[in-house]
Amino acid sequence: RWSDRVTDVVIKGPVGVDQLANFADEFVTRLFAVGVTRSTIRGIAAPETVVEVTSLDLIRHDVTMRQIADAIAEEAETDPAGDVSGAARVRTGVAKRSAVQIAEIVLRTTEDGTPLTVGDVARVRVGEVDRDRAYFVGPDPAISIRVDRSANGDAIRMQRQVEEVAAEMQATLPTGVEINLIRTLAESITGRLNILLDNGLIGLALVVSLLFLFLNSRTALWVAAGIPVAMTTTIAIMFAAGLTINMISLFALIITLGIVVDDAIVVGEHADFRARRLGESPTVAAESAARRMFTPVFAASMTTIIAFFGLVAIGGRFGDLIRDIPITVIVVLVASLVECFLILPNHMRHALAHTARQHWYDWPSRLVNKGFRRVRESLFRPFIRAVIWARYPVIALAVLTLASQAVLFISGDVPWRFFNAPERNSVTGNFAMAPGATRSDTLEMMRTLQGTVEDLGAKYEAGHGLNPIKFALAEIGGNSGRGLSGTETKESYQLGSIAIELIDADLRPYSSFAFVAELQDAVPRHPLLETVSFRGWRRGPGGDAIDVELSGASSEVLKEAAEALKSQLGRYGEISALEDNLGYDKEELLLELTPQGQALGLTIDALGATLRARLNGIEAATYPDGPRSAAIRVELPADELTADFLERLLIRTGPVAAGEGVYVPLADIVSVERRTGFSTIRRENGIPVVSVTGDLSEDDADRAREISEEIQGAILPQIEQNFGISTHWSGLAEDERNFLSDAGTGLILCLTGIYLVLAWVFASWFRPLVVMAIIPFGLVGAVWGHHLWNVPLSMFSVVGLIGMIGIIINDSIVLVTTVDEYADERGIVAAIVDGASDRLRPVFLTTATTVLGLAPLLYETSKDAQFLKPTV
Repeated sequence: RWSDRVTDVVIKGPVGVDQLANFADEFVTRLFAVGVTRSTIRGIAAPETVVEVTSLDLIRHDVTMRQIADAIAEEAETDPAGDVSGAARVRTGVAKRSAVQIAEIVLRTTEDGTPLTVGDVARVRVGEVDRDRAYFVGPDPAISIRVDRSANGDAIRMQRQVEEVAAEMQATLPTGVEINLIRTLAESITGRLNILLDNGLIGLALVVSLLFLFLNSRTALWVAAGIPVAMTTTIAIMFAAGLTINMISLFALIITLGIVVDDAIVVGEHADFRARRLGESPTVAAESAARRMFTPVFAASMTTIIAFFGLVAIGGRFGDLIRDIPITVIVVLVASLVECFLILPNHMRHALAHTARQHWYDWPSRLVNKGFRRVRESLFRPFIRAVIWARYPVIALAVLTLASQAVLFISGDVPWRFFNAPERNSVTGNFAMAPGATRSDTLEMMRTLQGTVEDLGAKYEAGHGLNPIKFALAEIGGNSGRGLSGTETKESYQLGSIAIELIDADLRPYSSFAFVAELQDAVPRHPLLETVSFRGWRRGPGGDAIDVELSGASSEVLKEAAEALKSQLGRYGEISALEDNLGYDKEELLLELTPQGQALGLTIDALGATLRARLNGIEAATYPDGPRSAAIRVELPADELTADFLERLLIRTGPVAAGEGVYVPLADIVSVERRTGFSTIRRENGIPVVSVTGDLSEDDADRAREISEEIQGAILPQIEQNFGISTHWSGLAEDERNFLSDAGTGLILCLTGIYLVLAWVFASWFRPLVVMAIIPFGLVGAVWGHHLWNVPLSMFSVVGLIGMIGIIINDSIVLVTTVDEYADERGIVAAIVDGASDRLRPVFLTTATTVLGLAPLLYETSKDAQFLKPTV
């Protein structure tokens, strides 16, 4: 069943775990009452009744642990006798579940008629066992409640409901007991959505203001009206199609703020031109503009649609991430195209009817257009003539400029960072203890980790004036976030973690990578610590920056190579969370029956069942106890399970019936082979493969690239030579290769589709190539923009560049169509000059509105929005 974390609720305080458990039960009940039904309580030990029986008592009373468990199971449940009318069910007997009742359960009757009870054989005690998974906030115990949403759940609404319930219940709790919400997904979602909404509204205001400056008020009003029409239509279609408004789709809507009015600008401006310059009536001007501009506008929209559709070719996790961009943009453009030709002409007819008289509210546009015409006639026309006259030097200069951009990229002045993930506000530290470590050892390591985190927070507060740690939740019995690899077979008490919530990224001048690097250097290592790994809490598709696969040798050699590789990578302070997926397992004792054991009639299966019961105990019964499930277990006392237990163990050789068979030492009937192995060995095509993974700080893109090159060029070849193995650089690097390959496919499909559209518009197979020749020169602005803003090229840059292709072609189609119309009457040079001059205003407006719609995001300083800047 699909689910997604909304938040974690932590209840902590200087009270007993049982009392915290009651508070957790009440909190979950309150959540259920307001409609939040998916929640999981963690950190509570299930009620347990333990029946402890010693090996000596088993022999003395001639019973087995299985007999005791079966007797308890029969008495712990009532027997159904059937149903009666009224939907009532009849049950017989009394469920015996208390310690006193269990002790009175009769196992058998002795020869003298005396009943042998469980209490005669064993000691019955209730609970008070260590929690398998225990949480701590500082010295106080804590309980964690994970709240999830379904596929249709609204994370923001659920977050608000959880906060309200927490606030209501906090007022009823004893002093010192607190309810805290951590890992709040809705908080980050709301913050990023608000950033996009604020920037989108500013961009919308800038676009509308520009329209009112260059077009008369009525024309500008109806051109701008296309924005809400297209947007609301898009949102309605997204709702009908089951799509959601998320960060990526909202970003796509912002991208279209300036693009969506392009069609309306061209049609509306041309209708205004025909009414003012050609003297046509409002009706004729509106109809002629729509008819005259239909082909170039339709073709221009198609090229943009095709360009963004090329992004659909990108597959994998990153394709899923950006899938909402092409879908949203395409729907907006189609809605804009329909509005432009079916709705706008009628509005333009009414708007043009009022342009015969000058209105006071049109004075800004009259003033701006007067200046614009002066610039066009006195500067732009002579400039275009000069460009045509010196066309070859101009082309050479353009090519030289394009080459300079390639130099910027090749030299590394504009770095490449494939996935520029948002700054992380959560850090997890997971650790695993070596085989043989006890729960006390793990608890000691956890306390050490807590102390280190507190000391580091105080150090940062002294240096920066603000403690970066908002909340720290320590855990024993499991890992937090992404667990350690190769720990599947470890005892739960040998695992631990700490989850750290950092203050907002905008409030600290350092990254989470810097914090993690210092933390991993500061943590003291417990003598029995096997591995410890720190990493930022990750959401989204980003994989491990470092992921090296080792193969071509035995598991033992691969493990040695993995440790050597981790040792060398650990020298870099920028690398954290180093781990491999081949963990050591506990020592295995392989038992085989001796000829004496076989002669006594023993089987390896029966022997295995007996040993499992003695070592692990037997769960005799489970039953509901309030909101949790309680259990009754039969097991040996913990002080019997010492290292020499197998040497002291006596095994019954005959049937269970009293008086039959004898007890013999286990050592007499089995041979023991000791073996140390690995917990889980991953194989591909039957060949063992070990992966070494880690995080690489991207704070300095040049340094990150340098480290990657050193790893691939020097460290991995050395590991291959020293251990005779093969290595493969995968992970995020492999995702990058796949992404760029898919992007290349999408680019080819995009260019092919645009070429066919242009061939249809121009009725020529050659002229589209001339127009498409300007596409590479779009890189000039893109690369310079990344350089000036100190933003590395990334996957979102590729997304923006592919989408840019259609936008670049748009203006060219309108311009070339106008030049063709003039060429028959004025000659080619005059047609180019006049066409470029006449179309300067609509081309400028369509370009400027696109720029202004996105400009606020370019100046956004919040770190949450930085990863989207390359697309802008």
